[in-house]
Amino acid sequence: MSNSLEQLKASGTTVVADTGDFESIAQFKPQDATTNPSLILAAAKKPQYAALVDAAVAYAKKLGGSVEDQIESAFNRLLVEFGTKILSVVPGRVSTEVDARYSFDTKTTIEKARKLIKLYEEEGISRERVLIKVAATYEGIKAAEELEKEGIHCNLTLLFSFVQAVACAEAKVTLISPFVGRILDFYKARNNREYAAHEDPGVLSVTRIFNYYKKYGYNTIVMGASFRSVEELKELAGVDFLTISPALLEKLTNSTEPVPKKLDAEKAKALDIEKVSYLNDESKFRFDFNNDEMAVVKLATGIAAFAKDAETLRGILKAKLE
Repeated sequence: MSNSLEQLKASGTTVVADTGDFESIAQFKPQDATTNPSLILAAAKKPQYAALVDAAVAYAKKLGGSVEDQIESAFNRLLVEFGTKILSVVPGRVSTEVDARYSFDTKTTIEKARKLIKLYEEEGISRERVLIKVAATYEGIKAAEELEKEGIHCNLTLLFSFVQAVACAEAKVTLISPFVGRILDFYKARNNREYAAHEDPGVLSVTRIFNYYKKYGYNTIVMGASFRSVEELKELAGVDFLTISPALLEKLTNSTEPVPKKLDAEKAKALDIEKVSYLNDESKFRFDFNNDEMAVVKLATGIAAFAKDAETLRGILKAKLE
């Protein structure tokens, strides 16, 4: 019998590695890989990746400018150094994140995304192989709408609500990353109880989004992210994509437990689901989003955590530049 990871892939789900540690990616044969500032920070601290950090610093010194200019140059370059290495071991795409500090700044998000794509293209990497990760704030979604028109494909991250998901689909973004495990974390703490996988609030959120997208023919890819257990992954077998940490990929590889398909695009088309709209109604987006306490809390804490790790990474680069 094939292992659980192979069964998950056979359900129609594309498996994506959720790590900046490209040395651990190849053994699981994922199609794509995703990174974020926290993952890059963790990888950058490992001795085997010192050469990438040094290359980013050397690049920034060559460009020159003020210390702050060099830190930004090194920071962007380091993201691309990791992304380029990852693309040497995955056949598909890598997701690279715009600094979370700009999550509420549409104009700067667009500028930063263009800069990252330019750096990749200078390395001979086509923009078709890169997804720019942007926080799914209203400003981030509007930035992604513009970037997609330019042929810069986007992965909308820190997505915790149906409201965000609908606006992303209307913006015709390439992919969304609803955070399953972080949704579960909130409700476990709030309600002081455990949840079986089939009633997991994060799993139910992704299922609702997937069914809505398929019902109304949206092309935006649903990629479940931020998992706490193999059981959560199994409940979403059949979803478009799943981005999975190396630890959970290993558990799936070492298991032969059955992974039956749970989500079905054709069945979703027959469901009775009301159509709604948010992208061009900012006040409605904000009102409905703000009525979801979990989404508000998790988006805010997620942005803050990513921004903090990005700042720590800048500190490492600053020390080397000095």
